[in-house]
Amino acid sequence: MTSESEAPQHTQQLVLPLDDFASGGARGPGIPRLNRVFCNRNLKMSGISWVGFDMDYTLAIYDQPAMDDLSIRATISKLIKRGYPDFIETVPVSTQFPVRGLLIDKRFGHVLKMDRYKHVHKGYHGFRELTKEELRALYHSKKIRPATPRYHWIDTLYALSEVATYAALVDAMEKRGYAVDYARLFTDIRECIDEAHRDGTILDEVASDLPRFVHRDPNLASTLHKLRSAGKKLFLLTNSRWAYTEKMMTYLLGGAMSEYPTWRNFFDVVIVAATKPIFFTEKRPLLERDGETVRPAAAPLERGKIYEGGNLQDFERALGVTGDGILYVGDHIYGDILRSKKDSAWRTAMIMQELETEIAAYESCRDDFATIEVLDEQRERLEDDLRFYQARIKELTRQLDHRGARDASNGGAANGASAAELEADRMRFKRAVERIRGKLRQIEAEISALERRSDLRFHPYWGSLLKENAEQSSFGKQVDDYACLYTSRVSNFLSYSPQQSFRSPRDVMAHEIGM
Repeated sequence: MTSESEAPQHTQQLVLPLDDFASGGARGPGIPRLNRVFCNRNLKMSGISWVGFDMDYTLAIYDQPAMDDLSIRATISKLIKRGYPDFIETVPVSTQFPVRGLLIDKRFGHVLKMDRYKHVHKGYHGFRELTKEELRALYHSKKIRPATPRYHWIDTLYALSEVATYAALVDAMEKRGYAVDYARLFTDIRECIDEAHRDGTILDEVASDLPRFVHRDPNLASTLHKLRSAGKKLFLLTNSRWAYTEKMMTYLLGGAMSEYPTWRNFFDVVIVAATKPIFFTEKRPLLERDGETVRPAAAPLERGKIYEGGNLQDFERALGVTGDGILYVGDHIYGDILRSKKDSAWRTAMIMQELETEIAAYESCRDDFATIEVLDEQRERLEDDLRFYQARIKELTRQLDHRGARDASNGGAANGASAAELEADRMRFKRAVERIRGKLRQIEAEISALERRSDLRFHPYWGSLLKENAEQSSFGKQVDDYACLYTSRVSNFLSYSPQQSFRSPRDVMAHEIGM
């Protein structure tokens, strides 16, 4: 017997508490889903030296119903001045009707929603939902080309009021017997709302009462400070002009932290009136603004100064960094995200105010989605059974036909199962086929009802912003293609390390599912 001191000495392996982590016992509270940053393409923040921000709908989170109401009132007023009937001033316009990612068909006055393959699933004429037969007749025989003059793509929150006004006026004017030129009406609406922005009708009212129209995020300053403290340099790149930018940014960041005397101290470079997406595609000069004086900018760019215009190539040269060393954060899928991806190697983060509502709706539909998945599996098994019984019926029919021909040639003498037995089997399989088809119809009806109920939890007219049935919506596809990261507000980055490695989920193809 060996004493304890004489026992062989073995090196003991350190046991990591992985079971605790797996069970969730040792985990912290984590980041609530509503406040997470989601990743489409792997991104290491340690490789980012400059972080740029758009202002409107990115740093400045607008109260969307208030903005829509203001835009609609300004548009209606200008339409009446153009000769539209006075009654349109009293037409109820629903700000709840539109979402981003819709397509206006100016030929027929329809508002449409497509999936990622540009297949139209939902549509409205005014506030009347188009039937599946109407959609099939108009849009399913030819591929839709959104870039043609017939269509107009709605990809910004700024444009939602255009859709709301258009649908309401189509509906109201046709009910009063007006012959509506759908293309002319939409063009007039767009021109009126653009005019209202240019002449100050909208921006002056917003600037005069910022707390009414803009949500001041208490964590925004801390988020920018955290990035700066980690060695990141920050720039502001906005299409808004200097006077409006100054007032808005002072409201958002002025006096937020004692370390920053003014909002400009948060940023190493500030560029206003950038006219994106032209900034990414054309070589416009960069100007320096000093009060009311504007002159060509001199290198190098200086912190505290205000610049206007400019272009991608000169800007990268001035920063001393190119491509994937820059992360740009914006809200506009075309001007901020798509163009910067197509014309540069900048990494991108998209701000979607609607994401919090989208996530909350998704969470509320979890049980329905789980039920749909179970029903899908049942449907697949029943379809397998259906194919089996249909094949047996064909085989028995072939045997019966062959037997009949053989009996005729042999004078009625034959071996094997009798014709009556074969016919009995065939009828039994036919009854099984009818039962399966009945179950399939029942499952289809249940799935349709669950999908409709889920749609209503997301949006009463259009369902999920990012999905359409089982596919990504057209808008969701663009987010997936062009936004490396996406989240509901800039301050969500505060919960992450400035050196965070964001990792996208693994893509799964159909043949990998169920393995």
